[in-house]
Amino acid sequence: MLKKAGCQVITAEDGFDALSKIVDYKPDIIFVDIMMPRLDGYQACALIKNNQEFKRTPVIMLSSKDGLFDKAKGRIVGSDQYLTKPFSKEELLGAIKEHVASINVA
Repeated sequence: MLKKAGCQVITAEDGFDALSKIVDYKPDIIFVDIMMPRLDGYQACALIKNNQEFKRTPVIMLSSKDGLFDKAKGRIVGSDQYLTKPFSKEELLGAIKEHVASINVA
């Protein structure tokens, strides 16, 4: 879906792999699933937001959990938005448009 919208997509196997790829690729926006193995999305987000180089990079949490506690925890660790699965194409592209002004997605 994102590739069709003209975005370059980099995927990771787990939280540690995600952090490594973030350093290598320096993305404009980061999506993390809260249930990633080895290093969950909350931990990954906290590390990203505590890094001087990436603290301004938008981090969107993705989860099937839609409880108030889960969303609050996402905000506490610094996420910019929380999308609950299943989400629509419009919600996903809307999040990108909202947080990355230089990206023009259809």
